[in-house]
Amino acid sequence: MTIPQAFRRQVALRPDDVAVSTATERLTYAELDSRSDDLADDLAAAGVRPGDRVLVCSQRSVGLVVSLLAVLKARAAYLPVDLGEAPARLAGILADAEVALALCDSDGAALLAEQDVAVLRERTGTEGRAGSALTGLPAGDPEDLACVMYTSGSTGRPKGVMVPHRAVLNLVTAPNYVTLGPADHVLQLAPAAFDAATFEIWGALLNGARLELAPASPVGPAELGALLRDRQISVLWLTAALFHRQIDFSPESLSGPRVVLAGGDVLSVEHVRKLRAAAPHLEIVNGYGPTEATTFSACHRIAPDEEFTHSVPIGVAVQGARTELRDESGTAVPEGARGELWIAGSGVSHGYWRRPDLTAERFVPDAAGVTWYGTGDLARRRADGALEFLGRIDGQFKLRGHRVEPGEIENLLTAHPQVRQAAVGIRDNLVGDPKLVAWLTTTDPLDRKALRAHLREQLPEYMVPTVFAVVDALPITPNGKVDRPALPAPDWRRKENYV
Repeated sequence: MTIPQAFRRQVALRPDDVAVSTATERLTYAELDSRSDDLADDLAAAGVRPGDRVLVCSQRSVGLVVSLLAVLKARAAYLPVDLGEAPARLAGILADAEVALALCDSDGAALLAEQDVAVLRERTGTEGRAGSALTGLPAGDPEDLACVMYTSGSTGRPKGVMVPHRAVLNLVTAPNYVTLGPADHVLQLAPAAFDAATFEIWGALLNGARLELAPASPVGPAELGALLRDRQISVLWLTAALFHRQIDFSPESLSGPRVVLAGGDVLSVEHVRKLRAAAPHLEIVNGYGPTEATTFSACHRIAPDEEFTHSVPIGVAVQGARTELRDESGTAVPEGARGELWIAGSGVSHGYWRRPDLTAERFVPDAAGVTWYGTGDLARRRADGALEFLGRIDGQFKLRGHRVEPGEIENLLTAHPQVRQAAVGIRDNLVGDPKLVAWLTTTDPLDRKALRAHLREQLPEYMVPTVFAVVDALPITPNGKVDRPALPAPDWRRKENYV
C-alpha cells in the first residue's frame, strides 16, 4: 500500500474518531480525509504531477498535517523545511530538489518571499469540491517517493534522502518496538523536517490513533509536563537530549504516558534509572536509526529490572530490517567485536537525491541483490543479540596518533553516579595544543579525582579527558540533539578542571 491507501483504511474503520488535535482545533478522520482531498485537488490544478517534489513549510498545526497528506494524495513527495531555515541553505535545497511548488502558511510564505519558487497557501476551510483534478492520475506505488528529507552533509552541502512509501509503512505497520492503536494519543513534537516526525505523524494516523500536536512555540520542560497531562499522551518520542532534560526537571512528569521512546544520541544510564524509579510502570524504548533507513532500524525495550554495564543498548532490528557489523574490508566481524553497522530491509531508502556517487558509496547491494546501507556508526553485538552503540566512525578524533571514540568515553562518563550528561570533544588550549575535553552536567559537586579514577579503570590514558568542564546544561539544536559546536571553550586557567 501507499500512505494514502493505508490512511483511507483507517478512515473507513473510524470516520468519526478524532485524527488530529491541538488545544483549539480538531479534525476527525473523515474531515482530515476530505480536507486533504481538497488540497490535493488544488495541488493538481496548480500543475503538481506524480513524482514532483513539493516543499512544505508551516508552523506545527492541523494545516501542516493536511498539507503532508495532500501532497501524497497528489502522488507527489513532500520536502519539509523548518521556518528557521537559513536563507542560503534553503535556496540550495530548492535548487537541488527542483521543487514544483511550495505549500505553506503565512510564516512559510514570508520565509520564501525572496526565493525563486511558486507558493500555494495551505487550506484552512472545510468546503468541498464538485469535481476532482486528480481524476485520471495513475495509482500510487509503494516504491514511489513519499518524502525527501534533507540532512547535513560532511562537505557542508545538504543531501536529500529519498524515502519511499514502502519504508514509512514498514516503520509503523505492526511495529515490534511499540504497540499503537485507536486508544493512543501520540504527541507530535519533532520538527517536520526531522525524521522523528515520520514516526509521530504516520505512526498515529496509520494506526487509528489520535495525533496530538504540541504548540508551535518552543516547549520547555514545564510546558511538556503539562502537555502530557492535559492531552492524555500515551505515546511520546523524545531526542536523548530532551529525554535527559525532562528527567532532570522532573522524572515524575513522564509517568503519565504508557511508553516513552528516546534516541538520536546516547542515552544516559543514570537518567534511565531515575525514570524507572519514578515511573516503574512506564515502558522505555531506546530507538536507533538513521534517516537513510527511515527513523528506526533497531530498538531496545528496556526491562523493568534490567541492569546496565556501560551503556543502554540500541537493541535488535525492527520488523522488516536486518543488521550486520562489518570491518573496513566489508567482512562481517566475529561475535562480540566492534564493526560498522550496516542495515538492510524494507526501511532502507532509495538513496540520495541527485547524488549517484554518494548513493553508490553508502547503499551497496550484496551478491543476492539486497541493498545494504552503511551507517558510519560503530557498534558491538552482545551475547544476547542486542547491539551496543559505540559512536560515529567519522566522529572519531585523532589525538597524538591515537584514534579516540567519543561515544565510548561519553557512555562511561554517564555511568558515573555524579554525571547526568556528557559530551566529549577536542579543543586547543592557550598555547594551541589539542586537548580532550569533557563537558558535564552533574548531580552533585563533582569529585574530579574519583571521576578520573573511574575512567582510568576502563580506558587507556589517552582516552581520559584532560579537562572536565561542568556546565549548567548541554546546548541543544532545534532538532533536539546536543549542539557540539556550541559547547563553550573551557577555562584553561581553572586548576580544578584538571584535578
